[in-house]
Amino acid sequence: MAHHVTTHLMFDGVAEEAMTFYVSLFADSEIIQMERYGPDEPGAEGSVKLAEFTLSGRQFLCIDSPVRHDFTFTPSMSLFVECESESELDEAFERLSADGEVLMPLDDYGFSTRFGWVNDRFGVSWQLNLA
Repeated sequence: MAHHVTTHLMFDGVAEEAMTFYVSLFADSEIIQMERYGPDEPGAEGSVKLAEFTLSGRQFLCIDSPVRHDFTFTPSMSLFVECESESELDEAFERLSADGEVLMPLDDYGFSTRFGWVNDRFGVSWQLNLA
C-alpha cells in the first residue's frame, strides 16, 4: 500500500520561479526544501533537482527536468482551489491568468456561483472556486 501520494510538477528550467510565485498566492504556503543540480550533474547547474513546497498546507514536489520532453502540463490535470472569499478568488485568478490563458472566465456556471479556470504562464492548470 502506498505510504502517501504527492503531486509532482515537472518544469523546464522555471521550477524555482513557479514555486516562489505559487507560495505567494495562498496563506499557509512555503518552500520547505530545495536541492539544486551541481556541476557535472545531468541538470543545468543551479536548477532545481528536487524541491518540496506547500500550498495552503498541502505538500507538492517539483523539479527542473534535465531531459527535454515533447509534453508539458495539460488542463486534464488541474489544481482545484476552494477560495474562502471573492477577493481571494479574484486576486488568485488575476495573478494566475497574467501571461497565461483563461479557459473559463470567472462566472456563475450553475455548479458554482463563482468559478474560473486558467492555465498559468508556466502551463499549470488551475480551477478556482468560491467555497
